Amino acid sequence: MFRLDGRSALVVGAGSGIGKAAAAGLAAFGADVVCADRDLELATATAGEIGGTPLLLDLTDADGLDAALGGVATPHIAVTTPSVNVRKRIVDYSDDELDRVIDLNLKGTFRFVRHVGRRMAEAGRGSIIGFSSVRSQTTEPGQGAYSATKAGTVMLFRTLAAELGPAGVRANVIAPGVVQTPLTAPIKAIPEWYQAYADKPILRRWATPDEYAGAVVYLASDASSYVTGSVMFVDGGFTAADGRFDPPN
Repeated sequence: MFRLDGRSALVVGAGSGIGKAAAAGLAAFGADVVCADRDLELATATAGEIGGTPLLLDLTDADGLDAALGGVATPHIAVTTPSVNVRKRIVDYSDDELDRVIDLNLKGTFRFVRHVGRRMAEAGRGSIIGFSSVRSQTTEPGQGAYSATKAGTVMLFRTLAAELGPAGVRANVIAPGVVQTPLTAPIKAIPEWYQAYADKPILRRWATPDEYAGAVVYLASDASSYVTGSVMFVDGGFTAADGRFDPPN
């Protein structure tokens, strides 16, 4: 029930991180994968590794997005992973920084699901998978804009599920915890910050991008045929336990 033979997948952000791992996972289970990224060189490299097709795609370019996707056959599976974060306290944020975070994380995601959702509904089938974060539920200083976009992503996909479900299209979100990707490189560069994040999840470590491939394959496949409008936390227990203190027995 997890096999994807004969199905096509479009993965945005496939050049690196979770997107690359998602593309590889889908290909391993039989899907024909279009590897989309704003960096065509990285997309081409991933496509070469998994036998996919590269595509130049920038979610912040509204006109370019529609043009690029218009040249791709309607996929059975669509995955979007790109995000950006500007870690600053709300009172220190500039409008330009706010626009940068919202334009990719929320507006870019909206543009993508609007395009593929419309086409999947016309085809009468499909699975759309987005990426939120534990920051949709729990936050910290400096995460105001990012957390807001990730909470917004959850409600965007739940609404998408409600609107497209009658047409046979499912929409779900994966919420990662702390993952070693280019987005979190600034944290890894500060040992104390990195270790504090490692100590928070129940599993007491960071995730690697490939640990998200299974969740993507599940939501893409018939194994999740009755799952839509859901949020799957793949966070090592980050949101399940407080993690600040281990009381004595």
